Amino acid sequence: MIRVTQRCDGFSLVELMGVLAILGLLAGIILPRVLSGDESAKSAACATYKSDIEIQAELWMHNLGSWPAANLSNIGADINYFPAGLPTCPVDGSSYTIDPLTGRVSGHNH
Repeated sequence: MIRVTQRCDGFSLVELMGVLAILGLLAGIILPRVLSGDESAKSAACATYKSDIEIQAELWMHNLGSWPAANLSNIGADINYFPAGLPTCPVDGSSYTIDPLTGRVSGHNH
C-alpha cells in the first residue's frame, strides 16, 4: 500500500484572515489613543506657558512696581524674562495677553 502524504508549506486563507482581523482590531483600539494624545499635549503645553507667563509677570511687578502691558510687548522684548521670546499658544497659535490689574493670562481655557 502506498501512502501519499501532503505537505503544508504555508498558512491557510482562514489563518491569514484571522491574523488580519486581529491586527485591524488592535489598530482600531490603538490609533485613536495615539492621535488624541497630540491635542492633550498641546493643551498641557498651553497651561504650562500660561503659568510661566504669570510667574514672569509677577517677577516684573516685583522688580518694576507695575504689571506688564496687556499685550506683553514690554516683558516679551526683555530677554531677562523670556530669553527665547514670548511663547504663542500651541493649540491655536494666538498670542497671550494678561489682565493688567491682576497679571493673570486672559483666555486660553483649552
